[in-house]
Formats: sequence, C-alpha cells, structure tokens
Amino acid sequence: MSTILINDVKTTFINTFKTEPILIFSPGRINIIGEHTDYNDGFVFPAAVDKGIAAAMQKSDTNISTAYALDKDSRIEFELDKLRPSAEGSWENYIFGVVAEIQNKNKAVGNFNIVFKGDIPGGAGMSSSAALENSVVFGLNELFNLGLTKHEMILISQKAEHNYVGVKCGIMDQYASMFGIKDNALLLDCRTVESKPYKIDFKDHQLMLINTNVKHSLSDSAYNDRRSACESIAELLGIKALRDATETDLEAIKDKVLPENYQKALYVIQENNRAIRASKAIEANDLETLGTLIFQSHNGLQHQYKVSCDELDFLVDQAKANDHVLGARMMGGGFGGCTINLVSKSEAKAFGEAASIAYKNEFDKACSIYFIKLSEGTHLVK
Repeated sequence: MSTILINDVKTTFINTFKTEPILIFSPGRINIIGEHTDYNDGFVFPAAVDKGIAAAMQKSDTNISTAYALDKDSRIEFELDKLRPSAEGSWENYIFGVVAEIQNKNKAVGNFNIVFKGDIPGGAGMSSSAALENSVVFGLNELFNLGLTKHEMILISQKAEHNYVGVKCGIMDQYASMFGIKDNALLLDCRTVESKPYKIDFKDHQLMLINTNVKHSLSDSAYNDRRSACESIAELLGIKALRDATETDLEAIKDKVLPENYQKALYVIQENNRAIRASKAIEANDLETLGTLIFQSHNGLQHQYKVSCDELDFLVDQAKANDHVLGARMMGGGFGGCTINLVSKSEAKAFGEAASIAYKNEFDKACSIYFIKLSEGTHLVK
C-alpha cells in the first residue's frame, strides 16, 4: 500500500472539506490460476496486491454528497434520493451503484464526501472497479454504522457493477479485494463463496506482470458467447454447472456438440482441476509444478478457450524461452491486458527488459512491467 496515495487523498480531503476523514485502502487483485472458471461455479486462485484505491471519506453536513476522483481531477455532486446511472463508462456509476444497493437493503445512508485515487494500472485486468466499490461500501458501513458483514459488502459491490455499470461480473474480484491476506492467495470456491488461504513462499522467485497495453474490442461479446456455450453444455449434461462435470462425462456427449464448444468445456474442466492442483503444489512448496500448471493454463486459454491474442501469446513465448521463468499466462478476461509471470528474483529485471525490447520490435508499441506483492484486503488505515 502506497503511503503517498493515502497522504494525497487525506490532504486533498482536508483542504476541500475542512474536516478530518476516515481513510480506507482497497487493493486490486491478481489471479494466479483458474481463469473463466468463476461463472462455471468453479475454483479460482486470486490474491490481493499492494496496488489499489485509497479513499478519504466523511459525513457531509450539507444536503448533498460529493465525490472527487483525484487522478481524473473530476468532481460530482449528487442527491441520495435521486440516484440514476450516468452515461456508460462514467466512474461515478460505481459510487452511485454502491449507495443504491445499500438503500435497496433498507439501510440508511446519510450525505457524505469522498476523495479517492488509485495506483492500479489501467486496463491491466487487476479490478480497479472492485477496489473502488469495496472502498465505498466499506467506508459507508464504517461512517453510518450499517452493521454489514464483509460478505454482504461484496455482494453489494457486485450488484452495483451488474445494475449500475452493466457488467455481469462474477464474485472473484470483489472477494479477493475484500478478503485478501498478506503473503497468501485464496483458493475460492465460486459456488459456496468460501475460500481457503494458502501462504505462498516464493523463495527466490517473484511475481511480475507485463501489460500488453492493448484491449481488443471483441472481449465483451466473446465473453458472453463463451458463457452461454458453457451453460448449454452443462444443461445437456443435466448438471448445474461445468464444475460438476468430468472429462469422461464430456466425452459421452462429444458427438452432440460443436467441436469448438467441446474444447471450451474441456478447458473449463481441466482449468478447474489445475486450480486445485496448484493449491497442492503451493502447500508442498513446489514452485516448479505451480509454474508448469500456469503455462498449461495459458495453453488452454490460447488454443481451447480462444480468449488470448497475439500480444499475450508473444509475451508467454518470451517467458517459455527463458530458463529463469517457471510459468507465465494471460490473466483476466483475455484479448489484451496482462501476463502474470513467476520469475527468478535475480533475473526478473533482465527478463523484463529483454521481453520489452522484443515486444517493441514485434508490435511497435511498448509493454509495461509491474512488480507486485500479495497484500491485505480492504481495511481502514490508521
């Protein structure tokens, strides 16, 4: 967590509203393995990271509320009884949505002021939206003694995204951001919404993200298309979700489904197993096996689920060709965003530089490199 970020929002809040705020830090997240398994009721393996959203909040003594997005230098005033979603893509929808969903639970929220700022790289697939939603619901719960549990808070954040932002996200992002534990990843069961923490000793390795800095436009339609393919195969198998299927079950209906949809379902079943196997590898302190599973995950996302892109594949190939990288894969919805790499600490800088040069030569644009640590979930900053 960045103290500069916290100081920025605190100073701006005091200068603007002439009162002392409460301070909240809500982290972004990575996902080590388990991609596109969440909406199939499966397992994912996320962790909160040391980049996120810092928010300063306090009750307002006027009859309006004010939100100030410091990094956009954008400020809005609003009335709590007249909340409507703004234009698509507006940052204030995350705040309006959270307030509206709290009101839907018949909880009384008074007027408030918020100043927030983040250091999560844009478009990296690290869930800055979930971090913002969680910081707002956490802060309001604190200011107005709403008595919400963390579980209730993340469902409010998720509903805000569904109903005000228009993104039908799963629960992983909000969960990892809220419940993160320092130095741990969480094996999250997306059906029960319960997780088990696994302390990871990276020994002489570390995690590194490489952002392609691209976002291909087919991501939303492709996401919905894959989701419905998975749901229809589950229906054909007479099960609630693909999480309940084995490869043998799928084999039995192979001639009833399109070959590409068969591959997509096979990927989900295999990826779900990989997430569980990854937790066992971490328990055994076996980073080599973890790395192998991460490489296999990318291979499935590229060739079976088909949600990768040339830029992501290129960066994973760079990792495969380097003996100091144990594993790499695309992370997130796909068609752009980041790769996550498990790389030797002593060689991470050199690998990052070499991959950057190769990427620039290949695509004539720059990629960005971030080093991250696994950190604590949404919390008050004392």
